[in-house]
Amino acid sequence: MSILRQRVLPGFGLSLGYALTYLSLIVLLPLAALAWKAVGMGASGWLQLLSAPRTLAALRLSLGGAVLAASINAVIGLLVGWVLVRYRFPGRRVFDALVDLPFALPTAVAGIALTTLYAPQGWLGRWLEPLGIQVAYTPLGVLVAMVFVGFPFVVRTLQPVLASLERDVEEAAESLGARRWQTFFRVILPLLAPTLLTGFALALARAVGEYGSVIFIAGNIPGRSEIAPLLIVQKLEQFDYAGAAALGAAMLLLSFVLLVLVALLQRWSQRWAESSR
Repeated sequence: MSILRQRVLPGFGLSLGYALTYLSLIVLLPLAALAWKAVGMGASGWLQLLSAPRTLAALRLSLGGAVLAASINAVIGLLVGWVLVRYRFPGRRVFDALVDLPFALPTAVAGIALTTLYAPQGWLGRWLEPLGIQVAYTPLGVLVAMVFVGFPFVVRTLQPVLASLERDVEEAAESLGARRWQTFFRVILPLLAPTLLTGFALALARAVGEYGSVIFIAGNIPGRSEIAPLLIVQKLEQFDYAGAAALGAAMLLLSFVLLVLVALLQRWSQRWAESSR
């Protein structure tokens, strides 16, 4: 009994009470209010709103774009994190600091900057337009903005794990005749998979609800480049609080399902990593 008491932090009951109270006030109560407001709309009104072609197109773009952006960030973030950890080159610290730029940059400023770059007369857009590639005011622009805001999450999540990864395992695999791609996919990737999925989930969560950096470059064309958060803002401006709450609850539910699937995949990858050791 005394051993169990020594393991408990002093003031455990008080700190637990404060933690649960804070969590309830900051997270649970707003979510409960959102659900209550959405339920007040009625099942028929909710289904009518969510089955509208404009709503479905916005939800498809927001969720599908977020999944695709997080997948791109998982691949590129792994490559960038590997280079920043394993290689030494002039300007490495500058590039490492630039990774945090989407964290520090206001989202509206990021959206204006991306639009300036990729607009038809922008610095990059003027070269892409003759090739038939239009980024600004299209779903591709939405994807670019989502990739931009979610990129640091993958890199910063992977860097500590990459720095602590022992090279003895790689050398042992090479001494057994494994090629570099075999060493990466059979030795390194199983060890990095749980952390990589964590970065993927963080980038996904950021991209799903992104608003400020997307609305400037998206063009906000209904049914084409309009995101779900913009629909919510429009309904709030029209004082349709029940409709805004219903859309928010739908996005919350779909995002929760995606994150649960990522968590299950992460657990499977952890078992895969443990079995491959």
